[in-house]
Amino acid sequence: MTNPRRPAPPRSAPLRSALARSLLLPSLCALLVLGVSGCAGQERGRPSVVVTTNILGDITRRVVGDEAAVTVLMRPNADPHSFGISAPQAASVERADLVVYNGLGLEENVLRPVEAARAAGVATLAVAEGVDPLGYGAGENADALDPHFWTDPERVAEAVDLIAEQVVERIAGVDAAAVRKNAAAYSAEVTELTSWMRQEFDRIPPDKRQLVTNHHVFGYLAQRFGFRVVGAVIPSGTTLASPSASDLKSLADAVEKAGVRAVFADASQPDRLAQVLKRESGLDVAVVPLFSESLTAEGKGAATYLDMMRANTRSITAGLIPEEPAPRRS
Repeated sequence: MTNPRRPAPPRSAPLRSALARSLLLPSLCALLVLGVSGCAGQERGRPSVVVTTNILGDITRRVVGDEAAVTVLMRPNADPHSFGISAPQAASVERADLVVYNGLGLEENVLRPVEAARAAGVATLAVAEGVDPLGYGAGENADALDPHFWTDPERVAEAVDLIAEQVVERIAGVDAAAVRKNAAAYSAEVTELTSWMRQEFDRIPPDKRQLVTNHHVFGYLAQRFGFRVVGAVIPSGTTLASPSASDLKSLADAVEKAGVRAVFADASQPDRLAQVLKRESGLDVAVVPLFSESLTAEGKGAATYLDMMRANTRSITAGLIPEEPAPRRS
């Protein structure tokens, strides 16, 4: 006969505790995973606004505030005419609740993903088309509309209202009152900027308010504040074009005739062509950098739209005010 099975001895307290821990650990891990994925789900469910250029990105962030996540595709110091985006960035455009882009052909390498998103039903806003755009009126783009509206702060104030209304209309769940309050506060800052710019530019004699730039980018500023655009080193509205020798010769003649004191080049791009113009023509002009088409990184002079416009105003004013003659010694 076999001996009957003896009952197992009772487990000790340490053993029971270890067993409990081993049974609870998977449950706790599962709860943790559920909690993390729940947070991720909430983040994924947050409204999304994708903006192409960093100038519009800064403006849009001020309008949207905390009501939606704002993703900006263009990095600091990039050229809006030539920058491209990655596959993940293109996917973010397709998933956005609203895509804000400049339009009028500015973002030449990003228009295809934007158009694909619009065709798929994503709400899009071409800001430049809604702020009474100007024509170039000169150069090889004479019949085209100029996309560089942001050099006129009054049109930026119009853009702020456009963006706010599209955010409220197109994105479900945002606090409309909060968005409109943000827009009103930022518009007030832009209005103050306009007044300050006018005061600064009034220091320049009217006959000295003449602009020569890297390419045709300051037409809106010229119209708003009473400047004359003498010409551009690249006689086009895009940096992807290039001047011919005859173009540079014609510009040098115009600069000499007008008595222009400065050529303004984009600070984020090489000023090689402006330097060539100066050297080959023998003109006594300064080559002055401006932040014309891109914001900079933080602390580099133009991290926001307001910073950019203040810096440019100071540079233009300093570049065009005639030098005071040195006082005679008695």
